[in-house]
Amino acid sequence: MSFLLKVFIIIILINITSCAKKDKKISIVEEKSLEMQMIDAYNEGLEELNNNDVIYAAKKFNEAELLYPQSIWAPRAALMAAYAYFSQLYYDDTILELEKFLQKYKNHPRRDYAYYLLALSHYNLIIDETKDLEEIIKSKKYFKIIIKNYPNTEFAIDSEFKLELIQEILASKEMYLARYYVDREKWIPAINRFKTVINDYETTIYVEEALHRLVELHYKLGLVDESKKYASLLGYNYQSSEWYEESYKILNKNYVKTAKKGDSKKEQSILQKFKDLLK
Repeated sequence: MSFLLKVFIIIILINITSCAKKDKKISIVEEKSLEMQMIDAYNEGLEELNNNDVIYAAKKFNEAELLYPQSIWAPRAALMAAYAYFSQLYYDDTILELEKFLQKYKNHPRRDYAYYLLALSHYNLIIDETKDLEEIIKSKKYFKIIIKNYPNTEFAIDSEFKLELIQEILASKEMYLARYYVDREKWIPAINRFKTVINDYETTIYVEEALHRLVELHYKLGLVDESKKYASLLGYNYQSSEWYEESYKILNKNYVKTAKKGDSKKEQSILQKFKDLLK
């Protein structure tokens, strides 16, 4: 047998062996089911979330939801995508994810959590109460939904607290606008804003100052009886406050500071008694 023939036979044998190995390797590859792919994507999302790569984590959770939307893990993955964004303060992205979740999964048992996270996201976007009215209104709306529809949850307790803070923010906005009008000597719009504070935000810290400003402005306009009415309300509730002293000075030129009078029970109920007088 010639040398060239031997080389040719060896090459053919090598090719046959190589093809056999390839066929064998291809034959053992199994395609993963959609469920297994979803689980892999979900677990990868959890891993990246633990590594603080929230953008990639959220994408993997979205991928898991899309791979097997009929699974019970799909809505969980959607919520985890929202949480991933929220954990790193990406509130706009959180809101988009939660709005899609609430629209898509209308009967899911964790809608209470979705609403709570949505309310918190809008709440945390409030930077300046003089400008962020839309975020204030939306957060207030969702906190109220939680209290109404999920009253026995831990989210309802914090929602009530957050609503109290929102009332303070809204009262602060009214005070800001009222002072703006005072600075420009627009007395009537200023009076209306201060009245809004005592009528709509009577539990806030701004009521005392608002009452004093109404004493001040009405006296400036020559409406002494109206001024005295607000001074009486201020004194009955907050006689020891600095705002009452300032109002007293306006109506009593020979002012001498007096001791605190009145009892606590009357102080708690007097705002309700005088409310009709202020309308």
